[in-house]
Amino acid sequence: MKTFENYSLLNNNTFGVDVKANYFIEYDSVDELQSLLRSDLLQESKFMHIGGGSNLLFINDYQGVILHSQIKGIDAVEGTRSKVVLRAGAGERWDDFVEYCVSKNYGGVENLSGIPGEVGATPVQNIGAYGAEVRNSIVAVECVNTKTGEERIFTAKECQFGYRDSIFKRELKGKYIVTYVHYQLCKTGWTPNVDYGSLKTEIHDAEHATLKDVRNAVLTIRSRKLPEPKVLGNAGSFFMNPVVSTAKYGEIKLKFPDIPCYIVSDTEVKVPAGWLIEQCGWKGKSVGKVAVHGSQALVLINKGGANGLDIINLSDSIRASVRDKFGIDLTPEVNIIFG
Repeated sequence: MKTFENYSLLNNNTFGVDVKANYFIEYDSVDELQSLLRSDLLQESKFMHIGGGSNLLFINDYQGVILHSQIKGIDAVEGTRSKVVLRAGAGERWDDFVEYCVSKNYGGVENLSGIPGEVGATPVQNIGAYGAEVRNSIVAVECVNTKTGEERIFTAKECQFGYRDSIFKRELKGKYIVTYVHYQLCKTGWTPNVDYGSLKTEIHDAEHATLKDVRNAVLTIRSRKLPEPKVLGNAGSFFMNPVVSTAKYGEIKLKFPDIPCYIVSDTEVKVPAGWLIEQCGWKGKSVGKVAVHGSQALVLINKGGANGLDIINLSDSIRASVRDKFGIDLTPEVNIIFG
């Protein structure tokens, strides 16, 4: 276990916002986490748990304790001829886990290649990209109760996954810390999921595509669209794609015939937030030390030296523009921390 006081979080958030926490503590095991939760420091202080910091926006210094998992390991805990279940530590880098699966020829998470962050965040956010969501692979989530220190295993059903959502973001927010995640993957019978627009274009021979082909294609597309956080601070997609009723979509389409959508159900469609933002003239636009990325309007960037308030002000301006033009309210995907 490692404990740091008056700790700079500059390298623990991909937006590159220079804020501090009173304490920053890393732990290596469930036992250490349980011990921490019983400690006087955490009993008397506000605390929060973070992963790789790829989905966080700090507005001010954090007046409390930041916890970070260093629980590692990837182990096969169950398997059949066609399936395998891998148990991964919450502190594993997510893309390292994906690379491991592809190297073993285990299919199911290859479309989620290149997503920053750690394994522990994947069930919380229900991460998704290029036509796939992690909930399709998760079978169980091991957690520790932040009040009692007791361990609990949640089934996939109990996680109540939704679009970029789970019970850990709602009713159980801050009440459990993820320690391990169980993923079920295909050993045989895998078929490539390449119907998503840009992925379908990148992979010319989808019928014979391998896991490595899909992973490489996803990484190539991401490198073209998304800036490297170490160069330009960002948290990937800042907003979720809004889901609207088919009736609402029909009304908007009368005024904007080119508006794209993805069918969610018989009564709802998903509208690309990036398209809405671009139509409002924000793509590539700078405001002081922050900007909307020129290749992907969903990405807000820190050009250098910006603080959290600069970024949230830009976000609010974009939301107001989209609301005024389309009558749609964008919801931030990032977790905004006020300190």
